[in-house]
Amino acid sequence: MTPYLAHIIRHPIKSHGREELASVVLSEGACLPWDRRWAVAHEAAKIDADAPEWVPCANFSRGAKAPSLMAIDARLDEERRTITLTHPGRAPITFRPDDATDTERFLDWVRPLCPADRAQPARIVSVPGRGMTDTDYPSVSLINLASNAVLGGAMDMKLSPYRWRGNLWLSDLAPWEEFDWIGKRLRIGGAILEVVEPIIRCKATSSNPETGVIDADTLTALRSLRGEQEFGVYARVISGGTIAAGDHLEVL
Repeated sequence: MTPYLAHIIRHPIKSHGREELASVVLSEGACLPWDRRWAVAHEAAKIDADAPEWVPCANFSRGAKAPSLMAIDARLDEERRTITLTHPGRAPITFRPDDATDTERFLDWVRPLCPADRAQPARIVSVPGRGMTDTDYPSVSLINLASNAVLGGAMDMKLSPYRWRGNLWLSDLAPWEEFDWIGKRLRIGGAILEVVEPIIRCKATSSNPETGVIDADTLTALRSLRGEQEFGVYARVISGGTIAAGDHLEVL
């Protein structure tokens, strides 16, 4: 088998939708272009409004606390800087995350998807020059579709890879092979990435990405199968270049 890049996924607003791309240009030291470009801070967030900087995910509305968010799909118009969101329980909305008036429309749209007993979404934030990744460094997340299939088999169900919110979906690998890459470099298309660490998973992965309903105990299944809650790996872009679905993967 020759491992290859099966899908490229970005999430323009952290935890609020995903979008598939045919190709993308990666830049050294950066996350996927427009990935987690914006994030939705909740009313208890500790973020300096005048000088925002990267902060941990606990400051944002996210699928671990609001499962319905997992069913959002997104489409970004880069030229107009508008995002269209769709959800099975809401009418579609198109808005500009950087426009204060549009932000209020978005907040009205998303609040019904958030539990009333949780901190409510309050504003959209962004940090110039980087995405609001779950890591304190700009990262690209990789998932192995074979690992996803094995986990689903152990749970006797078909698991959608969207549960893992990964950027790069990799095919034709051995299950769990990705964990052997920690500290190694990969060539995908015209880019080189260095694998840094495994991804420790949260309850967001228990939600069905089509319905937003909790329907799978992924964390218990991972602990039973692997002894830990890790799925997928984080990587840094060491050398930029264009990558596209179908590109081969080479471990250097």
